[in-house]
Amino acid sequence: MTNQPFATAGSQRWLQIAIDCAPDLLDHSLRLAGAIDQDDSVIWKSPLASEGFVEYKDGAVLRALGIDKLPVRSMAQFWPRRGPVWDALGKTQKGTLIMVEAKAHIPEAASPPSRASEKSLAHIRRSLEEARRFYAPRAKADWSGVLYQYANRLAFQYLMAHLNGLPSKLIFLDFCNATDVNGPESADEWRGATRLIHALLGLPADLTGRGVFHAYVDVRQIQSALNLPVSEVPSSPAT
Repeated sequence: MTNQPFATAGSQRWLQIAIDCAPDLLDHSLRLAGAIDQDDSVIWKSPLASEGFVEYKDGAVLRALGIDKLPVRSMAQFWPRRGPVWDALGKTQKGTLIMVEAKAHIPEAASPPSRASEKSLAHIRRSLEEARRFYAPRAKADWSGVLYQYANRLAFQYLMAHLNGLPSKLIFLDFCNATDVNGPESADEWRGATRLIHALLGLPADLTGRGVFHAYVDVRQIQSALNLPVSEVPSSPAT
């Protein structure tokens, strides 16, 4: 087993700690969001302490989720190589695939436009446009510009759940009270930021019917679950 330490700050750190030390809190947040059933729980596939907290992209995402290949539209047909790197991947006891994009402070959401090559960018734009028509057929926004990261996560949920019929859920996991990065104190602050993101991308307010959910975890609950003050949150996983 690796002895790699937790990330030093932000959503990467708190997600690693939550999965390693307090996974029940993550299950609770997903149940509250309606992303998983009340009697279901997630078996996390990444980031795992035993694997050095590796995060997956491209075909490695499918392998981590136990998928041999996509049955209808392949990942290569949908997206060029070096696609999104997922903050966390999991599969519930009932077989629902979970893909997570985590944030600990609002400026993280303002991602830069795609920097792909001209050929790859044309491929990306075709798929983003296809996904945009699915989620927001009346929208005119360019999804390859600002907020590109949010948009491409939506595109991959479209690929998994709607093109390939897999039981997939996309989770935007927002941490509250991450004082190490001066993050928002409440879920309401995050909801306000999400409303703005959706308005800029031309999205409806609620995408739960499309398998897209926002969940919230308070960092103070992680600290409480570990019975430790913030200054003593462990730097490395238990061995």
